[in-house]
Amino acid sequence: MGQIVEPNVEQAVEQNVEAARRPRGRPQIRPDEETRRLIIEAATGEFRTNGYASTCMGDVAQRAGVSTKTVYRLIPTKADLFKSVISDRIGRFMLAIDPGALDGLGPAQGLERMLVAYGTLTLDEETIAMIRLVLGECDRFPELAATFYEVAIRRTTEAMADWLRRQCERGLIRLEDPQVAAGMLRGMMTMEPQRAVMLGRRGAPAAEEIAERAKTCARLFLDGCRVGYPSDRS
Repeated sequence: MGQIVEPNVEQAVEQNVEAARRPRGRPQIRPDEETRRLIIEAATGEFRTNGYASTCMGDVAQRAGVSTKTVYRLIPTKADLFKSVISDRIGRFMLAIDPGALDGLGPAQGLERMLVAYGTLTLDEETIAMIRLVLGECDRFPELAATFYEVAIRRTTEAMADWLRRQCERGLIRLEDPQVAAGMLRGMMTMEPQRAVMLGRRGAPAAEEIAERAKTCARLFLDGCRVGYPSDRS
């Protein structure tokens, strides 16, 4: 008769323990925040190419290289997806004008830096494409205009107004209404070149042009409201 081989009980126990330690299901390849970023980048491309109405979550998922289920888990609706695209772009602007960085600068340098950040945001081709999308489809989807106004226009205006208020509190400039002044700054910095790009009269300005325009706008603005200038004595 052949020899009976006793099972290695100790080895079997170790294998069972190791199997119990392994996580069940497919391991997560990347963190949700990174996946969300890929989805937002893909959505930006889809919105720009197809418009809002013709963009579907499945196409965004395919472009991002994730499942449609993952898209819906992280960003439940197309309206939320559009809001995330806009918020992502505005978030970069808010980081660039962090009060901790700007408050250590003089008013001219601080205003220049803020205007460069704002011009870089609003004169970018992707931002202009989003503005076209909102203007073209807001009659059918009024929530687009509401989202763009609240997330983009209001947030940037309030951020600029906050900086102007701090300069007033420091006694460096004098303004009756920093909120209104912030709107004027926004228009002076971007309205003319942005409209020219939107109407196909020119391409998006380069970084050098944005910096030069910011410098000119800052000088004109500060010469009009700086404490001690002739306009302040009249």
